[in-house]
Amino acid sequence: MEEDRNRLQTLSEALQKFQDDLQTTIDARQRLEAQQQENKAVQQEFASLTEKAGIYKLVGPVLLRQAKTEAVSAVDGRLDYIGKEIIRTEDRIKELQEGAEKKRMELLQLQQKIQMAQDQGSG
Repeated sequence: MEEDRNRLQTLSEALQKFQDDLQTTIDARQRLEAQQQENKAVQQEFASLTEKAGIYKLVGPVLLRQAKTEAVSAVDGRLDYIGKEIIRTEDRIKELQEGAEKKRMELLQLQQKIQMAQDQGSG
């Protein structure tokens, strides 16, 4: 019985860790989605500019002129990277959800086992 209670505590802690990791990963995905939206907005702005338009990049405290093709290429590269990170993050979220569900089921089964043992002991 004591062994079951210790296992119950361990499972509860493991489930809490899954839930904490899941929340952290969801927060990361939300940040990536915000970055993706920002970069898409920049991409749309670039599309409306002429080739001769002045594009400046902030480097430290200085604004440096940047060629449109270079700026467009940088934003496209960031969007590609962010897209891949979102996919990777969503896979991790799915993995964590499945792991949490397994722990939840183990916890439930163990709680039922303990309850049955207590009912038998008091009956």
